[in-house]
Amino acid sequence: QVQLVESGGGLVQAGGSLKLSCAASVSIFSTNAMGWFRETPGKQRELVAALTSGGSTTYANSVKGRFTISRDNAKNTVYLQMNSLKPEDTAVYYCHADIRGTRWFGQGTQVTVSS
Repeated sequence: QVQLVESGGGLVQAGGSLKLSCAASVSIFSTNAMGWFRETPGKQRELVAALTSGGSTTYANSVKGRFTISRDNAKNTVYLQMNSLKPEDTAVYYCHADIRGTRWFGQGTQVTVSS
């Protein structure tokens, strides 16, 4: 069983910043990739950013240039720095880890951006 514990969500005004953290119960190097999805009511969960074990990154077009994914290998933690937040970024953000063909999700953290 893999546990992913997210933190850092909250309420912020448009233009502000938040940093999400995801602590994994396994070594980052045992994963193929880790990253973040987000979900809003009535919409499919979408990939926001991902970081492979080799260090390659992927971002949704809507967050490129504003969000940055990074990791601390020693802490088995992945971060999502979110700058220039917009109301449309409001969602529940879920950390994920892909391990040998299985995708694990955390419990989610709410991010609300007010206009």
